[in-house]
Amino acid sequence: MQVLLNTDPHTDGRHKMAEHLEAVVKESLSHFGEQITRVEAHLSDANSHAKANPDEIHCTLEARLVGLAPVVVKDYAATAHQAIHGAVGKLKRAVGSVLAKHDSHRNAVLPDDVT
Repeated sequence: MQVLLNTDPHTDGRHKMAEHLEAVVKESLSHFGEQITRVEAHLSDANSHAKANPDEIHCTLEARLVGLAPVVVKDYAATAHQAIHGAVGKLKRAVGSVLAKHDSHRNAVLPDDVT
């Protein structure tokens, strides 16, 4: 699974942040195996350095699933680390839900034709 980090100019996008993101994502989503090919993260600071509200760091995660539409979630928090953790938790639940629905549709037993 490839993990990519994109940031705005006001958000920490250094190597350490990318490593943290990759570790959190891979640990949380590892049980989905090869079903996720890539996760892209977008971190942004809504108000740059003029913080009026505490929840100003936005983290958007997009998971690319094999053969399915991408799954996108968002979280907002006071720090980038908190926003990442919140978004990863949401992404784990969302991907699990999408894969479970897809699996149940694929394995559904169709009734026999009645003639």
